[in-house]
Amino acid sequence: MSCSLIATNNRDLTDFKIKLDRDFYLRPTLDVAKDLIGKFLVFRTPEGILSARLVEVEAYIGEDDPACHAAVGKTNRNEVMFGPGGFSYIYFIYGMYHCLNVVTERESFPSAVLIRGAEPVEGLDIMRRHFPNPEGNRLTDGPGKLCKAFGLSRRENGLDLTGSKLYLEDRGYKPVKVERSRRIGIKKGVERKWRYFEPCPFVSVKLK
Repeated sequence: MSCSLIATNNRDLTDFKIKLDRDFYLRPTLDVAKDLIGKFLVFRTPEGILSARLVEVEAYIGEDDPACHAAVGKTNRNEVMFGPGGFSYIYFIYGMYHCLNVVTERESFPSAVLIRGAEPVEGLDIMRRHFPNPEGNRLTDGPGKLCKAFGLSRRENGLDLTGSKLYLEDRGYKPVKVERSRRIGIKKGVERKWRYFEPCPFVSVKLK
């Protein structure tokens, strides 16, 4: 199934751009996760503007979620999760990948949404310079690939997503369908269907 931006049920996306405000992120994490599908990630860099439409996310909620980084308590690595919603949480895994998360809910309730997949929209030439030879020619169908294509790293950890450098926009796109499934690549909390995605070629994993 395609999730192209030329979908006929959506308005002209050229001029309709509303940056998501703090209140969007302070809501319950599952609501934020579902509503992020179809929103646009924007990163302003000296090289130019990069953007991509979100098609796949996962929610991680509180210290009682065994798959959440906050399950081990507050650390230097996950400290930003314990702050208020609307900030970036970027971590480094396997010695090679960065992953971008959006912090949600109120301060002291550590929750976040992992950005797993997106459709590139603006700045593709810049993305290809960052990530010259992606497997299958896919630049952003995976959390590590997305960060590599955008040039995101721990430098951008803790950024205010209501600011002017890294943020998310509503451009009027309405997904035709949003599905749920178990989260990917975890061994704990596997029964929780906290992965949301729009079925299309840009999702990272197609579960059988």
